[in-house]
Amino acid sequence: MKIILETDRLLLRELTIEDAYHFYELNVNPNVIQYTGDSPFENAEEALVFLQNYKDYRENGYGRWAVIDKSNTEFLGWCGLKYDISKDETDIGFRFFERNWNSGLATESAAACLKYGFDQLHLKKIVGRAMSENIASIKVLQKLGLSFDKEFDFDGHKGVIYSIEKSKQSIY
Repeated sequence: MKIILETDRLLLRELTIEDAYHFYELNVNPNVIQYTGDSPFENAEEALVFLQNYKDYRENGYGRWAVIDKSNTEFLGWCGLKYDISKDETDIGFRFFERNWNSGLATESAAACLKYGFDQLHLKKIVGRAMSENIASIKVLQKLGLSFDKEFDFDGHKGVIYSIEKSKQSIY
């Protein structure tokens, strides 16, 4: 298990194939994936195949990370950075079990990821994308210090892009 980051309450580590069932459970909840553009996994085996084929760590040196509760080692969701070669940019993303919403986990884990991205990976800019209706995620991006850039087509829905540059980091 490769731990990447630690916060007061959380450990962020690389996703492993042992996370397949939790990953499946997370993505099968329609409320969790409502604003993601993703389809739910058909079963845990499909989640396992996704994790087996996840190449971001190897190709980019970073990716989405499992978020683990330090107090009891519970898998809470994921958070992390993702490089998009076609856009030559890195985005911040997060997804948590519904039972963990409104507890500050997205903000806490994403703030650690932003700091890591700027301080360790030497990224110059990080973006965040959300469907316009996803008010909770937009609020997290704003709390993190990201500023509105523009609207875009998010899989046929109105979307927004926020961004932050290394020189303007503020929350941490």
